[in-house]
Amino acid sequence: MSETEKKPRDSQTRCRFCRDRLGSVDYKDVTFMNRLVSAQGKIFSRRRSGTCTGHQRSLQRAVKRARFLALIPYTG
Repeated sequence: MSETEKKPRDSQTRCRFCRDRLGSVDYKDVTFMNRLVSAQGKIFSRRRSGTCTGHQRSLQRAVKRARFLALIPYTG
């Protein structure tokens, strides 16, 4: 593919939650959320994690709940 050609619209990355048709993020699923949090404990941005706006908000809420319940540490 040359530099002037653009990728087809279908090949763009979609939100992993939209792709799997998940309604919201479960705060009890620690192994899944650990993939969306950096080693320092920061939540990855939408661009890096590939989530849509709505699911990014629910991810943020779920991570905060998991931290409060000590399922995920606040810092790495």
